[in-house]
Amino acid sequence: MGRVEGKVAFITGAARGQGRSHALRLAQEGADIIAVDICDQMDTVPFPMATPEDLTETVKLVESLDRRIVSRQADVRDLAALEGVVAEGIAELGRLDIVCANAGIASMQACWEFSERQWQDVLDVNLTGVWKTVKAAIPPMIQQGTGGSIILTSSMAGLFGFPNIGAYNSAKHGVTGLMRTLAVELAPHSIRCNSLHPGVVNTDMVHNPAFYELAGVPGATRAEAELAFTSLNALPVSQVEAVDISNVVLWLASEESRYVTGTTQVIDAGATAPFKVPHT
Repeated sequence: MGRVEGKVAFITGAARGQGRSHALRLAQEGADIIAVDICDQMDTVPFPMATPEDLTETVKLVESLDRRIVSRQADVRDLAALEGVVAEGIAELGRLDIVCANAGIASMQACWEFSERQWQDVLDVNLTGVWKTVKAAIPPMIQQGTGGSIILTSSMAGLFGFPNIGAYNSAKHGVTGLMRTLAVELAPHSIRCNSLHPGVVNTDMVHNPAFYELAGVPGATRAEAELAFTSLNALPVSQVEAVDISNVVLWLASEESRYVTGTTQVIDAGATAPFKVPHT
């Protein structure tokens, strides 16, 4: 029997990257999935975003594991759309137990150089979109009366400051505060809430020219960028894999973490450790 057998998980940003990985890891352990992604390009985002074909691939991969999935193209900035997806998913799959508020974007500028729209888009997706995700999911979870687990994707940038991603930093710090508030408010309903704080993760959001420039290696090849990323981490690795984050999602979604709430789960290869270990 899987570790989340019979449960249903609602995942945003599920078309690729960490979101797809979370869907597959939970499905491997018995969960059915409600998957959403905008599957469109926002013009303030300096890297290619997911496509409808990416979401279709997530569906195929989940179904190949003999699990059910309800997938919809939806924007986390649209509360009515999220509420509709949640209602449709529950109607088809029968329940809702796990929420992974994972969708996120980034723009790269010094704080004072952001346009108003760049700033607002990042805040709207990465913070308000997380709030809208849980706002859509919490009432039916409370009504269901069987508890649950809400997992909010923050970042190591939700714990420390990093230059030239001020909107992202601000939103991810906000997600950390939202998580702590929800953990207290939802405890009487046996709904737990925790946040994830990944470091550099091997996804399309990282491996693109805009992120390489941010990391101080403009025009780098992937191999050159990965070498530079290694210098960020205490462990002698360039990045973590999406499944490393998904394994923590699985633990937080399972009964193994039944008394874990209000915590910040850091998966960053030691990037935020107080002292760095020299690589030899």
